[in-house]
Amino acid sequence: MSRASKYLLEGLVTLLVGLALWLLAGDVEVPVVTPAKVGMVLMCVGGAQSARGLYGAARRSA
Repeated sequence: MSRASKYLLEGLVTLLVGLALWLLAGDVEVPVVTPAKVGMVLMCVGGAQSARGLYGAARRSA
């Protein structure tokens, strides 16, 4: 498995976990953080990792 595909897979998993937190944990109250906001951050990080993986795959094939 290449580095680009690892970034892509890790980014997609992070994005899906963030989406699940954002959609399903909105009513949960935690004293320090809001799970919905953590989900938004995870979605942004996962999107960035996925984009890096796609860029690496495109650069490698060109």
